[in-house]
Amino acid sequence: MSGRRFSAVVDLPVTSEVAFRYLCDPRNRPEWQSSLVSVDAPADVEPHLGQAWRETTAVGVRPHMETIELTPFRVWTERGSWRGVSATLALHFTDRAAGCRVRAEGEVTGRGVWVVASTAAGLLAGKAIAADLRKAGRILASRAKQ
Repeated sequence: MSGRRFSAVVDLPVTSEVAFRYLCDPRNRPEWQSSLVSVDAPADVEPHLGQAWRETTAVGVRPHMETIELTPFRVWTERGSWRGVSATLALHFTDRAAGCRVRAEGEVTGRGVWVVASTAAGLLAGKAIAADLRKAGRILASRAKQ
């Protein structure tokens, strides 16, 4: 098995509580995560430890996802798997004077023929998650103005 770690840090113009509530809810993901087309998660279930859902990506990958860590307004971690690829993503939230800082850390691993795909995904992941988090910040800032 081979893995590729990634990270990103983004400052958002909202509190940790606001950012956490939005980012850890899988139902919001297609709105801010550029690689997603849809999320299959129950509409009436609040985010919780052990929550599972399935995503459909723009390239047709359909990973099974699960929340594996949830400390309100501080840390949220997910794990996903699809065929020979698995990934983890942890979001760490810290309040700041003008909003909050979100530190994303993760790893994409692959086995067998999936090593090349997982390495490529890991190389792109840091920049992609940073761009997606900035988009989430713009969405949340525009809602705060309403």
